[in-house]
Amino acid sequence: MNYYSLVLASQSPRRKELLGYLNVPFEIIISDVNEDSAETSPQKFCEEVARRKGEMVFNKLESDAQFKKTFFPFVVSSDTIVYCDHKIYGKPKDTNEARKILQELSGKSHIVYTAVCFIYLDVAKCEKKEFLFSCSSKVTFDTISGEILENYLKTGDSLDKAGAYGIQGPSLSFISHLEGSYSNVVGFPLSDVVKGIEKCLGNAKWQEMFI
Repeated sequence: MNYYSLVLASQSPRRKELLGYLNVPFEIIISDVNEDSAETSPQKFCEEVARRKGEMVFNKLESDAQFKKTFFPFVVSSDTIVYCDHKIYGKPKDTNEARKILQELSGKSHIVYTAVCFIYLDVAKCEKKEFLFSCSSKVTFDTISGEILENYLKTGDSLDKAGAYGIQGPSLSFISHLEGSYSNVVGFPLSDVVKGIEKCLGNAKWQEMFI
């Protein structure tokens, strides 16, 4: 029997931590792709970027000498964006941009979209397959005072996160409400990832299919 090798195409420590909860061995290969898109739909935007990340890593793995022999990669890639007032927010370039983003989100509700892409080599048919989906959650901010904003920016927490904040950190001081998946807002909708893997592999004991 052949087994899958799980690969996370992300350098995000949050995604690494969340995927680790599945108790399945995996390795990390960083995808260095442009995270911009011409798509105006937030769902299509993050889906395109997530797919691009996965494709880059899968293409690297095809050169492995054991590819299609004993090596059957199952690449998981993801992308998260924030959407508010018909505007898509990714990661801020610097503290000034983070400040501007948070000021625009202050006192409003916004939608967090995360797309997840599986690109894998089917162990039965030895063919490349793809599974792509996205999730959304609604987050509401209190009005962020100038003092709270500046204190938050000093933590540096905003600089590597879509929408310039991370729900699992000090930004909780101004997040008043969440509707939907918490892990989706973190950047990796874990329960949906589990359902997706089970659907792709067609086996309730899918965890036993990874080495």
